[in-house]
Amino acid sequence: MHTGRAPTRAVLTAELGVTRATAGAVAAELEALGLIRVDARPGAAAGSQGRPSHRLAVAENGPVVLAAQVHADGFRAALVGLGGRIVATAPGCETVDADPAKVLVSVVEAGADLLRTTGRRCVGAGLAVPSAVAEPDGLALNPLHLAWPVGAPVRRLFEECVRTAGITGPAFAGNDVNLAALAEHRHGAGRGARDLLCVATGHRGVGGALVLDGRLHTGSSGLALEVGHLTVNPEGRPCHCGSRGCLDVEADPLAFLTAAGRDPGPEVSLLQQSNDLVRNHYDDPAIRTAAEALIDRLGLGLAGLVNILNPDRIILGGLHRSLLEADPERLRAVVAERSLWGQSGGVPILACTLDHNSLVGAAELAWQPVLDDPLGALA
Repeated sequence: MHTGRAPTRAVLTAELGVTRATAGAVAAELEALGLIRVDARPGAAAGSQGRPSHRLAVAENGPVVLAAQVHADGFRAALVGLGGRIVATAPGCETVDADPAKVLVSVVEAGADLLRTTGRRCVGAGLAVPSAVAEPDGLALNPLHLAWPVGAPVRRLFEECVRTAGITGPAFAGNDVNLAALAEHRHGAGRGARDLLCVATGHRGVGGALVLDGRLHTGSSGLALEVGHLTVNPEGRPCHCGSRGCLDVEADPLAFLTAAGRDPGPEVSLLQQSNDLVRNHYDDPAIRTAAEALIDRLGLGLAGLVNILNPDRIILGGLHRSLLEADPERLRAVVAERSLWGQSGGVPILACTLDHNSLVGAAELAWQPVLDDPLGALA
């Protein structure tokens, strides 16, 4: 039901592989927990025969989780219900303090205000950050585009803020692109993919994620798929990691604005400035030339990933989504030309479809204990 695959009790019965009575008991249990709504008397479809199945829907006034996201240009808090539905959002902040504890206090306070205003029950909290998050300790190892110290204990700090604010339920933290991929796999452009590769520009830098059989592939310690540090231009810009010509500095919003000869202004984020140029001024020769250079570098990186991972779908977010929409054939041609699997039939390359997908992905972390064991999590 969370992913929209069980709209009726009959479908739920088939998906679970149980008897009709057992599916009815499951639905009743979930309804008693306030998670879903069961319509026992739906109208039969025109021309249909037999007794119509009970319709199932996520409870509109059911529990929520607190989702928080920090990025280079600010932070935001939201309440997210089952089904990936954003119930309420707090006004975003456009500055990020160098002390992660101060930032997390502010974002959790914003979420607590939303809970007080809406009166909703909260069952957990999730945080998305622009850094690899090492497990098992929840350390932000490379917050390259924030002034945070390397190895900041973001999960522990977030948990402390959540407890101090009186918010119940477990608290989690993860990499923003990993969480965007998880959200898109469950609710967006990645639905139905078995091996899903996501590559996206945040407000700065480039990140990647892989979802295998419905689960994030995070490697042995949470650090897998740091695709931003693939070299795509050996003579290119110095990268924060110590290398040169990485996707992180060759295919992000700052690289695009620089290549287009635009001076990044302080009025709006670099991502918004870049997206506006691609979407509204692509006929400008300087904009098109800069975009084509980024498309070629992005395509080179994607081709290498396709050769290694053999995904059945690629989704692109941030500026990369705008570049795909502006010139889809160029990007697909570069990937097909440079990758063995691309030449053998092509890999679908699609745009991410969810607004605020990292926020929704942060909520997915918090919802997971409820999805795994509703009675145990909410009793």
